[in-house]
Amino acid sequence: MKDTYWGYWLVLLGIFIVVVMMLINNITTTKSQDYYLVKEIAQASMLDAIDYTYYRDWKEVRINKEKFIESFIRRFADSVSLSSTYTISFYDIYEAPPKVSVRVSSQSNSFNVMGDADSFDIVEKIDAVINHGEFEK
Repeated sequence: MKDTYWGYWLVLLGIFIVVVMMLINNITTTKSQDYYLVKEIAQASMLDAIDYTYYRDWKEVRINKEKFIESFIRRFADSVSLSSTYTISFYDIYEAPPKVSVRVSSQSNSFNVMGDADSFDIVEKIDAVINHGEFEK
């Protein structure tokens, strides 16, 4: 009977540890994860926004500004968690030659630990360019 109680306590401790790890994983995020997320989304959105009829007629790469913004916001919303509030700012969107500057800042909730309020806010700014030579490869 005594061994059965130890088994119950071990299972309960295991469940508690898993719950704590899930909560910590939702709170913490690294700067490199956000950087690569924004970088990959910006590159994929630029490729989605390429105007192929303009390229076929003029042999120059050009993106559609509205299509880029729509694709970026859709992809970003699919990839992030709901535990943070994000602010997306678009700077310098040039259609031809394609260049975009995007700034994403996350505003997570503040946490009180022994009277000290801590918050984890990360700001990422990325510039992306598509060269004509890269597009033809």
